[in-house]
Amino acid sequence: MTKITTRPWDSAEHLKTDEDIAAYLDAALEEAGEDTAFIAKALGTVARARGMTQLAKDTGLAREALYRALSPSGNPKFDTVLKVLRALGVQLHASPAATR
Repeated sequence: MTKITTRPWDSAEHLKTDEDIAAYLDAALEEAGEDTAFIAKALGTVARARGMTQLAKDTGLAREALYRALSPSGNPKFDTVLKVLRALGVQLHASPAATR
């Protein structure tokens, strides 16, 4: 019998285009509800897909600080989130909620 080797799933490996990234973040925002750690982790995944070193340069933030802020246990300030989104080329848009 052949042994099957597996490895953990890493979403960052599949975020290749701007459209992939936007769709991923849209889905994360929709699924997260009020779970800010979920959103921070999703931003961290996108940051890893794009390259944390380059993102640190583009945001003016330390790479280590970005890893901490965008980890599942991170709690980034809103200005950090905005800097990251801007550096990733992503815009936030508001729309009416489907249900109230």
